[in-house]
Amino acid sequence: MTDEPPDPGASGQPGGAGDRDDPRRRELLALHAERTELELRLARAGQQRAYLADPAAAAAAEAEEAALLQELDRLMTRIRAAEYRSRPGARTW
Repeated sequence: MTDEPPDPGASGQPGGAGDRDDPRRRELLALHAERTELELRLARAGQQRAYLADPAAAAAAEAEEAALLQELDRLMTRIRAAEYRSRPGARTW
């Protein structure tokens, strides 16, 4: 066993074929993709809440925004857990 760093991919950065096959990395990438989509929906709901003239539609957008914020909070917790699990020596409970 050597103390050499992992072989970089074609770009010169870690991320060769071995990284793409890592299930933890795939999980983390999927969670971040989900976060990106959720943040776009949250921004849209915030804009609708702020700019819709119809009070009922604005109230519905506000309720959607609150629900999306809760969902984002849960997702960020899952991301932090996945990032911890991907660290070398991470404990499992």
